[in-house]
Amino acid sequence: MLSAIVLGCSLWTAVSGHAAENSSDAERAFKLVRAVMCESIDGFEPKFVSVAFSINAGKISCYTSFEGIADTTFVEHKWYLRDELVTSKRLTLKTPRWATYSSIQLREDDKGPWRVEIWDARNQMIQTLRFSVTD
Repeated sequence: MLSAIVLGCSLWTAVSGHAAENSSDAERAFKLVRAVMCESIDGFEPKFVSVAFSINAGKISCYTSFEGIADTTFVEHKWYLRDELVTSKRLTLKTPRWATYSSIQLREDDKGPWRVEIWDARNQMIQTLRFSVTD
């Protein structure tokens, strides 16, 4: 019934893209540069970025990229379906720029409203991404 975490992978990459709205960047030792939901990751970049996904996509990924990382640390991607925690994946960040992602495999019962919360090592929420899975 619930999605299983399929892949949590960290990638080093030069960070580019649009700046995301962040909470407490001044208090954090690094900055979230980009956070998106997508159908796949190819060449260190998210592909088919959206906020609504067909169940037929089969898999969805949460891609995040960071800069200004002074020391190795981690973030967590917490996946919720209808306000119930489905899975949480701890992902390592390394200096000075890092991109990482986690993915879920979709099942028929996974239709509905979703969100992924991105948390830092101090247990502070950085950002929430909302999306839906439909027919």
